[in-house]
Amino acid sequence: MKRYGNELGLLLAVIVVIATTAVADDSYVEKPGQNAAELLRQTSLLGIFALGAATVIISGGIDLSSGSVIAFSGAVCTSIIIILAPRDELGNPVTTDLNGWILVAAVGGTLMTALIVGSFHAWLITVVGLPPFVATLASLVGLRSLARVLVQDVTEAVTAQGRTTQIYIYDESFHSWGSDWWIPLIIFLVLSAVIWLLLSRTVVGRHLYALGGNEEAAKLSGIRTENLKWLAYCIGTVTASIAGILNSSYVGMSDPATQGMGYELNAIAAAVVGGSSLAGGIGTVPGVMLGALFLRVVIDSVAKTVKTNPDEFQGLIVGVLVVLAVAFNELRGAGWVKRSFFPGALGTANVFVLALLGGVICAVMASDHKLLTGGVVSSSLLLALGAKKLVEQKSLRKQ
Repeated sequence: MKRYGNELGLLLAVIVVIATTAVADDSYVEKPGQNAAELLRQTSLLGIFALGAATVIISGGIDLSSGSVIAFSGAVCTSIIIILAPRDELGNPVTTDLNGWILVAAVGGTLMTALIVGSFHAWLITVVGLPPFVATLASLVGLRSLARVLVQDVTEAVTAQGRTTQIYIYDESFHSWGSDWWIPLIIFLVLSAVIWLLLSRTVVGRHLYALGGNEEAAKLSGIRTENLKWLAYCIGTVTASIAGILNSSYVGMSDPATQGMGYELNAIAAAVVGGSSLAGGIGTVPGVMLGALFLRVVIDSVAKTVKTNPDEFQGLIVGVLVVLAVAFNELRGAGWVKRSFFPGALGTANVFVLALLGGVICAVMASDHKLLTGGVVSSSLLLALGAKKLVEQKSLRKQ
């Protein structure tokens, strides 16, 4: 229980959320197979690039480029396909019933491109000396723009209709990679097993944990930290690239303007919720897998229980979960029960801030009686947090 407490807690949380959703919505009862298949597909797609994000976090870094790498990889994969595809009499590429070697070449070229991006990140961090946040932030901004330019230039060069912002692929085999729920699931499980073996059963894995725990100590121990950072960031970009290929195959197209938008937060959220510490050196593959599952279950629950524009609340839910997960990891085992959270005037101000924030969140998510719901929740939180502050003040006076 002590060793796997985080994983068991996540598993229990998943069961509770599913049970609560089943009570509030009939979809789980009426279509259990369809809901399970879609949930597993979505979890697998998220989990694939969350594994890469977690590896980077464990090594003491951060990768903000996952969403843009997904969009860029989809653009590269579909561009290679239409470049190699046969032409019709008008000169347009025919993307139905493609030869297998075209798809293999597209996947291989996309994964090689991801390795180049990961190597570039490692060079910026280890040689140039940029902070990981800045290096991957540059890719977050730049790769998506590069993908949009690439799609337009490729379509202008190889199609008769000229420049377009999207590339459509109509091959059924390509489409099945992302639409058949079991294919992403198998890829996710295989990648999880490989990364688990790397982190838990190899010297390289122990060195990655040592690098994340204390980089200076790792260097003094003779560990080649530059090579480890290269490996971690390449794993991050390759897993995001695989997710990008599957995402494009599911929708049958590449659209860099929208694909992968905000996915980097989801990847970090799944890793952090799964127990990975943003300080580095802590994290497990089973935790990341359950973190991805929990995140998708919560998002699916919001979609089923919030009847008005549920997509608008996805970012809000993910943000709250990230804050709660990081706070839990920081406070766990640190005497948090006796810790003072609302000292002084700043504490008093945040009692009101948290009460107001909780009321606003519940009000906007409620279907009916929004003002009443928000008022009740805000008042309840104000009383509870105010009582907590009074207890803390009494405790400080006694000391």
